[in-house]
Amino acid sequence: MTSLSVEVLAADAVEPITSAGNAQLGMAVLAGIAVIVLLITTFKLHAFLALTIGSLALGAFAGAPLAATVDSFTAGLGKTVAGVGVLIALGAILGKLLADSGGADQIVDTILARASGRAMPWAMVLIASVIGLPLFFEVGIVLLIPVVLLVAKRGDYSLMRIGIPALAGLSVMHGLIPPHPGPLVAIDALGADLGVTLALGVLVAIPTVIIAGPLFSRYAARWVDIPAPENMIPARPSEDLEKRPGFGPTVATVLLPVVLMLVKALVDIVVDNPDNAVQKVTDVIGSPLIALLAAVLVGLFTLGRAAGFTKERLSSTVEKSLAPIAGVLMIVGAGGGLKQTLIDVGVGQMILDFSENWSIPALLLAWLIAVAIRLATGSATVATISAAGLVAPLAEGMGTSETALLVLAIGAGSLFFSHVNDAGFWLVKEYFGMNVGQTIKTWSVMETIISVVGIVFVLLLSLAL
Repeated sequence: MTSLSVEVLAADAVEPITSAGNAQLGMAVLAGIAVIVLLITTFKLHAFLALTIGSLALGAFAGAPLAATVDSFTAGLGKTVAGVGVLIALGAILGKLLADSGGADQIVDTILARASGRAMPWAMVLIASVIGLPLFFEVGIVLLIPVVLLVAKRGDYSLMRIGIPALAGLSVMHGLIPPHPGPLVAIDALGADLGVTLALGVLVAIPTVIIAGPLFSRYAARWVDIPAPENMIPARPSEDLEKRPGFGPTVATVLLPVVLMLVKALVDIVVDNPDNAVQKVTDVIGSPLIALLAAVLVGLFTLGRAAGFTKERLSSTVEKSLAPIAGVLMIVGAGGGLKQTLIDVGVGQMILDFSENWSIPALLLAWLIAVAIRLATGSATVATISAAGLVAPLAEGMGTSETALLVLAIGAGSLFFSHVNDAGFWLVKEYFGMNVGQTIKTWSVMETIISVVGIVFVLLLSLAL
């Protein structure tokens, strides 16, 4: 960041709610995050409560008045939920429609029917990446695990050779690509352009998922050579349906919001004229809200009605999709409150001073902060939200591409080395019938590869852009 941008930031900065020096602020940040980590890992407190208590503790340690800290937290929570809450809800509805209608199974079966032998790991990573666009990571795992286990069993493949590419596809989508909650919150916190972030995220995701998926799976299969556990092959969601939506309409529906947002980003770059009629149209249809809403409305017909759903069942599907995301929304909101508290107590300026004094590139600093929080809390979403709050001031004065890359650096860091404090670690372990050591050799190493390869490609893009 240039000295000019720092001066501009200093001029526009909000007056901190405390007069603490950098040393006290640094200790306050460490203490606040330590409280969050302790509550989540030791006391098993829900992340929403842990983030709330940690934010208040942070303000207290920084010497800020309690009333001012509460105001900062609630303002940040409200702004974050207002910014991304509807998008998360729309993404959940689209994902539920995809799963319940059999659309996800249709994508899986169509691609697998055309793949065999050496192409199978590549088919699995493609399936996981497409299905993982609108689905939360845990939902994607539940949908894909039966397919992974069946393919490994019937085709006599190594479980890791098939499973790792599927997990890599889901994980990369979860960490780097909106409309997943983590990337959405980071985009909102840093003021990044969603379309540009999406486009650059795809550029980073493609080589990352290839290296961490099909390529790494060769080694993972040698390190952990186990058969598919018989008792973990559950029924597929669409087995009780008389018909399923077609492959083409299903893929088109899933990709519709992505295409609309990318078109908006492309027109903004090529036309670059707010008064242009074409740009005005694309600015509306390519906005995240309209793009996801359009996909949901289209999905009601191409997915729900195509599967024979009645109006009542469609309404029920939408209603059921919203209940499971209540926890996600509250965690995201509390993360926004933490972000605002960090900014208001003056931590942003401290981070700016630190990055200048130590000459640490903003992208690398953001990645390192996300890595540290990920290792401590085990949550990619908490790591993304917290890191975005800490490095938000670095985005001031950055260009559109730089800010988007900052989001991706945080996303990559949030995936680093999943271990025993991560729910995803135990989910993979149990489904694949592995012990802790085998899970670390495969799943944990895969997550680390995604994180490291991701930041490498983010840094390479920063040199080009």
